[in-house]
Amino acid sequence: MNKEFFEALDLLEKERHIPKSYMLEKVEAALTAACKKEMGTTNITVVIDPEKMDMKVYRKYQIVAVAEDPATEITKEGIEALEKQYHEAGMKLKTRSRKRSIGSDYEYELQPKEFRRLSAQNAKQVIIQGIREAERSYQAREYEDKKGEMLSAIVTKVEDSTGNVVVDTGISQAVLLKAEQIPGEKLRVDDRIKVFATQVNSGEARGPLVSLTRVHPNLVKRLFETEVPEINEGVVIIKNICREAGSRTKIAVYSRDSEVDAVGACIGNKGARINAVVNELNGEKIDVIPYSDDMAEYVKASLSPATVKSVELENERSAKVVVDADQLSLAIGKMGQNARLAAKLTGCKIDIKSL
Repeated sequence: MNKEFFEALDLLEKERHIPKSYMLEKVEAALTAACKKEMGTTNITVVIDPEKMDMKVYRKYQIVAVAEDPATEITKEGIEALEKQYHEAGMKLKTRSRKRSIGSDYEYELQPKEFRRLSAQNAKQVIIQGIREAERSYQAREYEDKKGEMLSAIVTKVEDSTGNVVVDTGISQAVLLKAEQIPGEKLRVDDRIKVFATQVNSGEARGPLVSLTRVHPNLVKRLFETEVPEINEGVVIIKNICREAGSRTKIAVYSRDSEVDAVGACIGNKGARINAVVNELNGEKIDVIPYSDDMAEYVKASLSPATVKSVELENERSAKVVVDADQLSLAIGKMGQNARLAAKLTGCKIDIKSL
């Protein structure tokens, strides 16, 4: 332990917000485990003193009348022999306790020369691992608050072989898998993007710390919450949303204030608000639909941008829709996409016919 080690911990606390005390606990635990392995016994304790900037290793025995287990028990005669051994070697035996009565604990400090097999490189790896575990635990706690939320990220690396990209979320580096990217988008280093955190791998288990995506419908929801103050304030409510990433999204909105137009609020002046969302989603088409408790009206609006002539409800979850002949392909959409998204949005089976 030296001054540089503790300065490094101070720097980590400042830059990565990992408490120094937490990291010291991890390092103590890691070094204790390494020393136990080195000494071949379990009665080892490592104590780090950040004030004095040093580390001490203690071996603990229980004082007994007759030592049946020499690894963990010692007699008064054994203590005297140990002190004599240290004296003859020109070293002073330092202890943590003064009691020498039967049943008491006896701890003495081990000297560095007693760790011949524990190389400096191994000790370094133990410390690094302890700090990594501390950092991961801290990041997991930070991400736990971000689960189900949108994060701003910067692309730091693009893997040509897999198409995966590495991003910096401000908490840590994370991987955005190719399958979780918007189809057709080409991300480049230094691109600033929005991602949605779907899952957090808390604790110290292996695997990705956080799962990120750009294809989840809730990413669109969070983008509208950011761009539309009326949604953020709770005046305009997003009732439902369905999405086929990279192609089209339909979002149903409702206003709690009769003087506020929900659809107009989402579109914004000259389309400024919706265009900001579309640009973030790489040009994905977005249909903002007025929600209605009247299922016929809701189905009619959900088939936007097609114009619907009439809607006949067969039951609560099935509707027959009639459109002009020139609107049929628009209502159904390419490969049935528009009708499919409308059905998902309304939860109603839609049968479309032309006049």
